[in-house]
Amino acid sequence: MYKRKQFKKIITRLSEPRKFIQVLMGPRQVGKSTLVKQVLQEIAIPYQLFLADDIPATQSNWISDCWNQVRLLQKTQHLSEMILVIDEIQKINNWSERVKREWDYDSYNDINIKVLLLGSSRVLLEKGLSDSMQGRYEEIRLGHWSYNEMKEAFNMSIEQYIYYGGYPGAANLIKDEERWYDYISSSIIDATINKDILQNTIVSKPALLKQTFELSSAYSGEILSLTKMLGQLQDAGNTTTLSSYLSLLSQSGLVTGLQKYANDLSRRRASIPKYQVFNNALKNKFLSSDFNQAISDRKLWGRIYESAVGCHLINESFVHKYELTYWRDGNNEVDFVLRKRNKLIAIEVKSNGEHDTKGLHEFQERFHPDASIIVGMNGIPVETFLDMDLSEL
Repeated sequence: MYKRKQFKKIITRLSEPRKFIQVLMGPRQVGKSTLVKQVLQEIAIPYQLFLADDIPATQSNWISDCWNQVRLLQKTQHLSEMILVIDEIQKINNWSERVKREWDYDSYNDINIKVLLLGSSRVLLEKGLSDSMQGRYEEIRLGHWSYNEMKEAFNMSIEQYIYYGGYPGAANLIKDEERWYDYISSSIIDATINKDILQNTIVSKPALLKQTFELSSAYSGEILSLTKMLGQLQDAGNTTTLSSYLSLLSQSGLVTGLQKYANDLSRRRASIPKYQVFNNALKNKFLSSDFNQAISDRKLWGRIYESAVGCHLINESFVHKYELTYWRDGNNEVDFVLRKRNKLIAIEVKSNGEHDTKGLHEFQERFHPDASIIVGMNGIPVETFLDMDLSEL
């Protein structure tokens, strides 16, 4: 079975002396549970695995019960160390307070239980971590599958990856597009919105949240003001509501709104968003064209192509904590701007043989990026770029 590159990182951290809680976070259906099962089969340390999925949210005592079970096993079997794994931890109310209490108890009493927590709702995980767990944990971020991973695991072509995206559970369904559509709808979209967002967050207009997702996903790779989006939605409310819903969708790993690059942070926050899905399946699920029709439509394929490059960038940004924006001034535009600390990279996507790089040159003159890259025609081939570790840039 294919092992993602985070496999070795988790093995290494769990093999080290107990120091931090390990938190594996990422969106639905990217293989978090499968990866952890692979780790537990490989590692020589005894473990206990618990799933919070079917536990009532109010039963925070359940976490203590899991912990006590592991303590008892360790004591009765005279084990020097054990691993406690809890999957979907964010579903339990006040989970972080309970975890903090049990972890601190073990630390005080020199009980060598190592802890690995998994969660698919980034918003609930990060809230709990920031509320109570400072100094006690390390994150391991798992993004959507890259082109290289889908190629190695499922023999996907670059064109298939650009259209169908990087969900491993859907890879074997692409020959039957109706089944593929159903999987993306039920296992990804509905599950994320209904379980990860609506069950755990107060949303005054659930129908509007779903419409916001559909429209922003369909516009992935394009710039559209929230005001113009309001005109296409029913019962739309105001731009503040729309912005908050887009934030929830972003924190759940579905779709985000990229800000315009500017040196002034306030100008970035006030900018018109450029919509970007985290996985191209979420954009192309709403197309009226199937794979063969899309690939033969040059204009449509260009939009899908740019969105696929954006997917790679937004997932790398999530995993490695980069800042991803775009830039536009009048008719001059740069598709993506990648930033970490004092490093700045401008990225322009050319899918149909366009030669105009005026926007890229203007950006270079104004902001002096460390590198400027063209992806596609007359630049780095897209299959090469989607294989790249962006930290090397």
